[in-house]
Amino acid sequence: MLQQDYARYTTQDQLVWKVLFDRQTALLHKRAATAFGQGLAKVGLHRGAIPDFAEVSQRLHQATGWQLEPVRGMLNDADFFGLLAQRRFPATVWIRSMQQFDFIEEPDLFHGVFGHVPLLMDRAFADFLHFLGHVAAQHLHDAPALARLERLYGFTVQFGLVLERGEARMYGAGLLSSSGEIHHCLGDIPRRQPFDLATVLHTPYSEQHLQDQYFVLNSWEQLTESVAELAALLSTGWELEPVR
Repeated sequence: MLQQDYARYTTQDQLVWKVLFDRQTALLHKRAATAFGQGLAKVGLHRGAIPDFAEVSQRLHQATGWQLEPVRGMLNDADFFGLLAQRRFPATVWIRSMQQFDFIEEPDLFHGVFGHVPLLMDRAFADFLHFLGHVAAQHLHDAPALARLERLYGFTVQFGLVLERGEARMYGAGLLSSSGEIHHCLGDIPRRQPFDLATVLHTPYSEQHLQDQYFVLNSWEQLTESVAELAALLSTGWELEPVR
């Protein structure tokens, strides 16, 4: 089992965390979902130091039963969704360099911890993600079903927005941790449309470029409802058209 070797983080690594933390919190002022700001404070993330995974895991476990699972990089579907089904979130131990400051090809520590962890302090969101992992773990050998589950994960956990007081607020980690994605989302090019499960399941998804569209929840309840609806469809042998 991989451990976070905290002593290996350099002064430069700590500076990257600090500058990213300051930039993102400034950009997200009045743009992030309330649950993100609350979770950020409750879990103890701050600009002064790269988070210690053991300390973060302890706070997460006390709040919602989740823990961080240190990993070196991206995981295959079986390992990734298997961890979610156990309330363990895979977080990369390495942090980007200054040369990679604005673009990285794989998720790093800042994305994994700053982007994902605060929402895991919210019980409703934490339960939704556990439910999604549990359903996905049952369909790892069903490529069409897994592709739809990945789309649901991508358009919610990674790039989702939610209505709060009539305004669309960001809660997806891919938005929360990326200045480029935030500016793109706020621009005139991408579509922002109400969340609809059928539309999400038939919308191509990729993390290799800025998103063409974002889906906005009416309420947090839509998350759990969407997983339950998809799980019910899959359990009845619902035929999925080929993924394009």
